[in-house]
Amino acid sequence: MFSDKRSGILIALITGLLVFTPLSHATGPNFSVSFPKVRSDQPLDGRIFVLLSNNPSAEPRMQIDDSVRTQMIFGMDVDGMQPGQTVVVDESASGYPIRSLRDVPPGGYYAQAVLHRFETFHRSDGHTIKLPMDRGEGQHWNIAPGNLYSTPQKITLGPSAGPVSIVLDQEILPIPPPQDTRYIRHLKIESALLSKFWGRPMYLSANVLVPEGFDAHPDVHFPLIINEDHFNPDFSGFRTEPPDPNLKPDYSERFHISGYNRIQQAEAYKFYKQWIAPGFPRVLIADLNHANPYYDDSYAVNSANLGPYGDAIETELIPAIESQFRGMGQGWARFAYGGSTGGWESLAVQMFYPDHYNGVFVACPDPVDFRAYTTINIYSDPNAFYLLGAHTKIAQPAMRDYLGRTLGTVQGMNQYELALGSHARSGEQFDIWQAVYGPVGDDGYPKQIFNKETGDIDRTVAAYWKEHYDLSAILQRDWATLGPKLQGKLHIYVGSADTYFLTNAVYYLEDFLKSTKNPPYDGEVKYGDRAEHCWNGDPQLPNYLSRLHYHTMYLPKILERMEMTAPPGADLTSWRY
Repeated sequence: MFSDKRSGILIALITGLLVFTPLSHATGPNFSVSFPKVRSDQPLDGRIFVLLSNNPSAEPRMQIDDSVRTQMIFGMDVDGMQPGQTVVVDESASGYPIRSLRDVPPGGYYAQAVLHRFETFHRSDGHTIKLPMDRGEGQHWNIAPGNLYSTPQKITLGPSAGPVSIVLDQEILPIPPPQDTRYIRHLKIESALLSKFWGRPMYLSANVLVPEGFDAHPDVHFPLIINEDHFNPDFSGFRTEPPDPNLKPDYSERFHISGYNRIQQAEAYKFYKQWIAPGFPRVLIADLNHANPYYDDSYAVNSANLGPYGDAIETELIPAIESQFRGMGQGWARFAYGGSTGGWESLAVQMFYPDHYNGVFVACPDPVDFRAYTTINIYSDPNAFYLLGAHTKIAQPAMRDYLGRTLGTVQGMNQYELALGSHARSGEQFDIWQAVYGPVGDDGYPKQIFNKETGDIDRTVAAYWKEHYDLSAILQRDWATLGPKLQGKLHIYVGSADTYFLTNAVYYLEDFLKSTKNPPYDGEVKYGDRAEHCWNGDPQLPNYLSRLHYHTMYLPKILERMEMTAPPGADLTSWRY
């Protein structure tokens, strides 16, 4: 689901988000955007953003998100934009939180433009499409290497203001690759399966935490734990140095705590001390990176729009990890856990590759039952944006704070995505769900589950989703064959007040799991009372702490499961040095 980076400031009130006084002139301001030949001597495809901010604390490109605090963004696609060519961004551009430039209030602003560059893909399914390839940043348009941007400039908008000229005079620099350390190693492979699908070289990578004594015990093989998560440039939450005593404390809007950055450093150092302690289980923990042209994560499954990411991860990346870092390479010694997007992935890989894993720990998963696709039932609701009555309609909420107040609506979030990209190219949440779960449209881009302008739901697409990616529906359909392979492996946790309304889908799933008889599922489903996103199953600690303990809190259950299910003659001792 929504990463911490994207959701950390979403707990302000939404009052007044879309209330502005329109300009008196009908057409609104125009922005003439160009880039010099020094930035590229070739024509460029992509999406141009014009950003307007009245907050001088940071560049406008760093002040755009789906929260109440966002500044303004207006986007439009460009094809074959030539060096020196002027492209006019006007009232036809898709905007957020204001829909059109003609409705921007008069006044002074800091203006900036960004060109988010697209690449042309000639896919093996016969479609040729243009998408922004991830370039090591995790699909964030405002920091993507190679994107062009302008130096912010102060402007005044009003009835007498003329066109604004903006030159894309800067380019975002490449991101250096992470470096190996004693405990953190890195692996990158070219995927034959994905390269064939996308028609160009495609890569998968992993950040691997190796155990204490890894190099001193070259003959030992280790269990492997997959940490399912969003894109991570390096392994996080592990710190070999004591916390920085001079670190200026910040404030966590999400957890309502001062000095959360200090808490994170302290917990990361505590994890390191546990990791190297005598008697601590010696295992491998791997973050998998599979950012792609649609998102910072593929959801670790095969998809008509994204290609065979599930098979590529399971048959190419994980075997490469276990070969290079001496994993046991057997399903009984392999586990997965994760939260949000990673929670959904953990459940999905255990279901779609049931013999590859011996258990999963699923925290705050993205919707696992599409009768509760956040607040939407895609099978019975006619509209994703509103609950429709005979004489009224009520906006569907998409986010809430810990007191239950609405922070954003489904319609508002999709307006944000439309400003960022057409054809599901925003790199945001609803678009990646449509890309992963949906069929390919006639134009080669994902066929939408609902119209992003009106909210009307497409029943044929909903049926496709149910058949292929509604995890609860698939379990019910296939329990006779899946159940014996999943017995005792499923552990699911979610807060009763999840920020993104992910709780209800788990209720539906739990109803089925509790009803299973042949065999019983023999797992667990737990709810954190009043806990928000992303509660991970610890009833003793507040969520702001337990979310920092993924790498240790499930280990006792993993060890118990291995001892119970290891085949005869399996190695349960050499890695416990």
